[in-house]
Amino acid sequence: MRYQIMVVEDQPEIRTIVEKYLLKEGYAVLTANDGLEALALFNSNTVHLVLLDVMMPGIDGFEVLKEIRTVSEVPVIMLTARQGEVDRVRGFRGGVDDYVVKPFSVKELMLRVQRLLLRVYHEAEELVYQCEDLSLHTASMKLYRGETEIPVTTAEYQLLSAFFRNQGRVMSREQLIEQAYGTDYDGYDRNIDSYIKNIRQKIEIDPRHPQLLLTKYGAGYQFGGNKL
Repeated sequence: MRYQIMVVEDQPEIRTIVEKYLLKEGYAVLTANDGLEALALFNSNTVHLVLLDVMMPGIDGFEVLKEIRTVSEVPVIMLTARQGEVDRVRGFRGGVDDYVVKPFSVKELMLRVQRLLLRVYHEAEELVYQCEDLSLHTASMKLYRGETEIPVTTAEYQLLSAFFRNQGRVMSREQLIEQAYGTDYDGYDRNIDSYIKNIRQKIEIDPRHPQLLLTKYGAGYQFGGNKL
C-alpha cells in the first residue's frame, strides 16, 4: 500500500526537502505551511502519518496536535528547534509519537517515519470488512465500492470501521465515539452527525433516503440496514 504523509512546516526550504525525500521513498505527500491549512487538509484526506512543526504562525503545532487527537490516533512526529525538556514532555503528554530536533538528518527522519509506520500499521493483520458491494480495508484505511475507491478522511474511516465491525447493531452516539475514537475523545458529540452526513453522501445511492446507514430516532444509528 502507499502511505500518505502530511508535512506541516512553515519554512519552505525544510518543507521542500522533506517532501522530496518522502516522494523518493514512495510515499504520497500533502504539505501545509501553517496550522490552519494542516487541519483543513487533515479533515478532507486520509492521512497515515503527520510530520508536524511546533513553531508556526497562527496556531502552533501543539494546538494542531490537540485538534488532531480529538478525532484520530494517527501517528505524529513533531519537528522542533526547541531542545528543552518542557516542550518534549508537553508533546508526549499531548499524544505525539516521536520528537525530532532541528537541525536534523533527513535520512534519519525517513528511518523514523518508516519504523513508525511499520509499528502502527504492520503489526496488525490486514482485515477486509464487507457490506453489500462496499469493502473497508484496515491496513490501507481505504473504502471501495466494487473496484472503485471512495475517498474518505481519517475521521470518517475511523467511524466507518466502527460501523463495519458492528453491522446490524443499533449504536448510540456515545457508543460510536468510544468504538471509533476511544474514551479520550475531546471533540463535540455533534461532530459525529456531520461525519455521518458526509459518509452518507459517499456511500448511499440517494443520501436523502439512506438504505445502508440508518438513523434510529431516540436510539442512535444502524449500519447495514434492517436486513442484517
